[in-house]
This record gives sequence, C-alpha cells and structure tokens, in this order.
Amino acid sequence: MASAESKVVKLPRRTALKQTTLTETIFVEIRARLQRGEVGPKDRLLDYEIADEFNCTRMPVRQALLRLVNEGYLVGTTRGFVMPTLTTEDVHEIFEVRRLLEPSAAAGAAAALTDKQEAALKRAYQKARKAYDKGDSALMIEANIEFRDVWLGAVQNARLKATIQRFADHAQQVRLGTLSNPATQKIVVDGMRALLEGFIERDAKQIKSAMLEFILSAEQRYFALLNGQD
Repeated sequence: MASAESKVVKLPRRTALKQTTLTETIFVEIRARLQRGEVGPKDRLLDYEIADEFNCTRMPVRQALLRLVNEGYLVGTTRGFVMPTLTTEDVHEIFEVRRLLEPSAAAGAAAALTDKQEAALKRAYQKARKAYDKGDSALMIEANIEFRDVWLGAVQNARLKATIQRFADHAQQVRLGTLSNPATQKIVVDGMRALLEGFIERDAKQIKSAMLEFILSAEQRYFALLNGQD
C-alpha cells in the first residue's frame, strides 16, 4: 500500500516539474526576443501561435506570458499580448532607477569579476566597435546586451541583479528607437570603453563614475532625439 501511494504522489510532481521547466524555457526565449528587438511595439504575441511553435499546450505559454506581464515586459489585451507603451514619465522613471542601482552594482561587481568575464567584456566591446564602424544597430544591441550580461554576472546580490536586468530590459524600446543613430552608437561605444577600463583595473570608483555618466548620456540623448535635436 505504501508503495502504491508513493507512486501516486510522484507522478504529478514529475508532471509539474516538466511543465515548470517548459514555462521557464518559453519565458526566457520570449524575453530574449524582446531584448533583441525581434518583437516590436506593433507586434502581437498570441498564445496558440507560441504553443504551436513549441509543440505544447497553451497552459505553459500563458504562464510564461503572464510572468512577462507581471515583470513589465508585456501587457495583456483582448487580442493578445503586446509591448507596453512607454510615456515620457515612464522613461524618466526607468532611467532614474537605473541611475540609482547600476553605478553601485557595477562598482561592487569589480572585485568579483573573473578573468574569463573580463575577456568576455573585451569581446563585447570589440563587437560594439565593429557595429559602430558598420552602422549596424542590430549588432550594437547584441553587443550592448552581452556587455551588460557579463558584468551583471559578477553581481553577487541575486535580487539586485534581477531588478537591474528587468529595468534595463524595459528601456529596450528606447534603445530600438535610438541605436540606429550614429551619435547614440558613439555614446554606447565610449561608455563601454570607460567601463571596460575600470573593470580591467578593478577600479570600483572609476566604474561607478563611468556607469553614471553612461546612463546620463543615454538619457540625455534619448530626449534630445525625442525633441528633434540631432
């Protein structure tokens, strides 16, 4: 009898684990598409289409989409899920949070950064240089994400890391609207270079200053373009 009861308990637990893993996979993939700009403000995400793509039921898809809604990546509508429309106030608030969190977090990551991570930062910077030389905004977005993910990987506080990741991703609409501009691309490359120099030296003070300047420059550039100032 005990053996039979044990089997009854284990089966749904394995099923739940499988569904949870699938939900996480779908969540990570859709978030990555949003980060890379493969999903735009005019696109609609439909649960049955995604379920067909992943060859699964709609349940794990809806769970993944609702998690993206809860974390601010998407909003639900009667016709599917879409990216949120950011107001000027929204953008100001996103940059404010980034100014408050990222400089200190990046400075704190300096001591924990490994040689392997330093090498990855250098590769991301070189990719950004290449993107700037070619005027390739898609490659620039890719390099920007890689650079951020590397230094975030050295942040020891998991909650802080997740919060920074989320707010940086919320600024994706800003990046999509500005990174095709050569002057904006130069700000990104210059900011990466200053940060890279700080990380190579493991200089927390330099990193904190460089990150704050980087975010301020990006914010100023965004609103300059918004107001028609090229």
